[in-house]
Amino acid sequence: MYLSLSWRNIWRNKKRTLIVVASVFFAVLFASIMRSAQTGSYSYMIHSSAKLFTGYLQIQGEKYWDNQSLDNSIIINKKQQEEIQSIPYVTTITPRLTSFMLISFKSSTRVAMVTGINPVLEDNMTGLKQKVVKGDYLTENSDGVLIGKGLAEVLKISIGDSVVLYGQGYHGQIAAAILPVSGFVKLPFDAMNNRLVFLALRNAQSVYSAEHRITSLPIMIKDVNHLEKVLKPLQKKFGEKYAIKTWKQMMPELVQSIQIDNASGIIMLVILYIVIGFGVFGTIMMMVAERTKEFGILISVGMKKWRLIWVTTLETLFISFLGVITGIIGSLPLIFYLHNNPIHITGAGAKAFDQLAIEPIFNFSIDPGIFISQALVVFLIAFATIFYPILFIQRLEPINALHA
Repeated sequence: MYLSLSWRNIWRNKKRTLIVVASVFFAVLFASIMRSAQTGSYSYMIHSSAKLFTGYLQIQGEKYWDNQSLDNSIIINKKQQEEIQSIPYVTTITPRLTSFMLISFKSSTRVAMVTGINPVLEDNMTGLKQKVVKGDYLTENSDGVLIGKGLAEVLKISIGDSVVLYGQGYHGQIAAAILPVSGFVKLPFDAMNNRLVFLALRNAQSVYSAEHRITSLPIMIKDVNHLEKVLKPLQKKFGEKYAIKTWKQMMPELVQSIQIDNASGIIMLVILYIVIGFGVFGTIMMMVAERTKEFGILISVGMKKWRLIWVTTLETLFISFLGVITGIIGSLPLIFYLHNNPIHITGAGAKAFDQLAIEPIFNFSIDPGIFISQALVVFLIAFATIFYPILFIQRLEPINALHA
């Protein structure tokens, strides 16, 4: 009886009910979009940085992170790499041998980060092959080099020219080679374009006199949420001999940036919740004021106040529930569209992303937890407004109400 009575009551004044439902609807919509934008941006920032640089996890020599020298390189054989690749949630791995060298062409010389890569595995992780803008991509047995487009322009190099690489190899040996330029690669950031050189891993090991050795083994996984599930078996197999770094340890600046932005985002969300709360509360006050005479008549004819409070509570529950459900339904297609069509940032905003070494794209998350959590918070805010009608009815004097 109470349910039926409450449901009929909320539709006696459709305009009033629709105002309250709309308040809750827009509250869920705005809160979900705001949180989706934050969470999606963080996930994209982490994935983009991990994909281009470090991987979500990385196996290194114990001292390599503090002293990135070839003397701290390691050997991870093919069988061990296959074991790592077989761990659940691991998608790709790519062995690298990296050091700094001088690169010279004619009278021009620059310092470059020269990295030996497995061309197939590197392309699987970073999509390096698609970034080649001129010339050919490397093969496993290639003797050529891929040069960042910015560095090639500074040195005024053309495809087919030969460059001189000179530096220090493994255990202090001289590393020097004259190698042909196979292609130019355009990377997302100027800092990378102006200093990166790639060789086939076998060729790099020969140049550095570091046969079978690598400086790091970046590992990509399906999702950052699976990190611990991959980290534990890695530590069990390699933890005693090698250092296993997570993306948080390798990119502390990104972690700090996310924490600062998340804190400011939560403050904005709290402000939004406060605005939502006052909006819904104002609507409930209006609804109660319009029904003062109705409440007085019901109490006068013998209806207990607690029964009237129970009916009013059910009305608020129904209205809040309708607003939350419609809010979720309304936000889903919009957020799915934004997820599939991320916003590309240009101008000054793009430069800020570039400083963090992240592609300037504003992504949105479709994590179900976002919709559930925001809907629950808004529902609780809306439901909290029931205390006003309860107090109003408890203090209501029928005689005064009839003359209102």
